[in-house]
Amino acid sequence: MNPAQAKTLRQLAVAVFWLALWQLAAAAVGKELLLPGPSAVLRKLIELALTGAFWRTLARSILRVLTGILSAVILGVLTGLLTHKSRLARELLSPVMTLLKSTPVASFIILALVWLGRDAVPVFIAGLMVLPVVWANTAAGLAGIDPQLLELASVYRFPRMKTFRRIVWPSVLPHLRAALRSALGLGWKAGIAAEVLTVPPYSIGKSIYEAKLYLETTELFAWTAAVVLLSFLIERVILRLVDGIGRKERAHAET
Repeated sequence: MNPAQAKTLRQLAVAVFWLALWQLAAAAVGKELLLPGPSAVLRKLIELALTGAFWRTLARSILRVLTGILSAVILGVLTGLLTHKSRLARELLSPVMTLLKSTPVASFIILALVWLGRDAVPVFIAGLMVLPVVWANTAAGLAGIDPQLLELASVYRFPRMKTFRRIVWPSVLPHLRAALRSALGLGWKAGIAAEVLTVPPYSIGKSIYEAKLYLETTELFAWTAAVVLLSFLIERVILRLVDGIGRKERAHAET
């Protein structure tokens, strides 16, 4: 058995352990209204997945949250570059980023609901949670570039794109990947939380809120399971794309 297979087997064993524990707890409670078992949740999830409204709801929520995350990644990289180049910008923006990281997300949701339409709030909140993480990691990656390599590139008169590919990008990429790994889950959860409070039409948050309101506990668990699965899949897909870009750039730099 190779290491990858062993790791997969361990992960499967852990998942089975927690599912069995969940099933035992549900059996001990004995009331699906309070704690439905995993089999009941799976049945409800399949039942929801057979409806067109389920997929329309997922698509709308994914679009909202990913729009906010992508906007924040772009803005975070640009502000990271700006604060790396300008001390004044760093002194002005650092307190703002600290404020964004420290303020409870519920406060931002309520304020955004006053300023924006409810459809725009999840986009704004998802981006707001991701921005400081991407900014901090981009700035750290840029700060870690070896000055001697930049000096060498200047001596040999490397074009800007070549300097970026061979020196800047390899330094920033690990930090950007780490930022995405933590920020994607954070932005996704914050965006869904914003949907729960603002209940925009065709949203996962609205479905969760209504399930709670009508005491549909099994449906509440099913939507929560959908959120967890989507978070896992989105993170895997985006990180694979980033890794693919990294491999492509390294191959191009070596040629």
